[in-house]
Amino acid sequence: MAGYRKLLVLLDLSQDSEQVAIAGRDLAAYSSAAMIFLHVVEFVPVEPLGESLMPVPGIEDELIKRSRESLSELIARLELPRTTGRVEAGNTKTEILRVAKEERADLIVLGSRERHGLAILLNFTEDTVLHAAHCDVLAVRLK
Repeated sequence: MAGYRKLLVLLDLSQDSEQVAIAGRDLAAYSSAAMIFLHVVEFVPVEPLGESLMPVPGIEDELIKRSRESLSELIARLELPRTTGRVEAGNTKTEILRVAKEERADLIVLGSRERHGLAILLNFTEDTVLHAAHCDVLAVRLK
C-alpha cells in the first residue's frame, strides 16, 4: 500500500491541538505527505436569546484572524515546512467535509475524547466525519 499523500489535520486550537498536530506530523513524515491544518470558526449569533441568528462580522473576522495567527504559530513551533494552515467559517462538520474533498485529502486526522453517560448518544464532530468522509479517518485519543 502506498503512503498517504495529503493529510487534513483538524485542530480546535485548544491545549489538545498540539497532540493532534504531532500525530499528524509523525504520520506525514512516515508517508512523506503534505499537511493542511484546518480550524473552523462557528458562526457567532448577534443575540443568542434574540430573534436574529446572523453572524456578527466584526467578531467573526477577529476570531478568524486570531485562528490564523494560532495556526501559523503552531506550524512554526513544530517546524512543519510542508504544512499550510486554513481557517474556514461555518458549520464545523460541513466545512471539514467540504475542505477534505476540495483539498483531495486522503486522510483526516482529528482528536477524539472519551465520552460517558448521555454524551455517548450525542452526534459529535468526529462521528459525523468518520461516517461521511470520502477518505480514511484517524482519531487521536486525547489525554
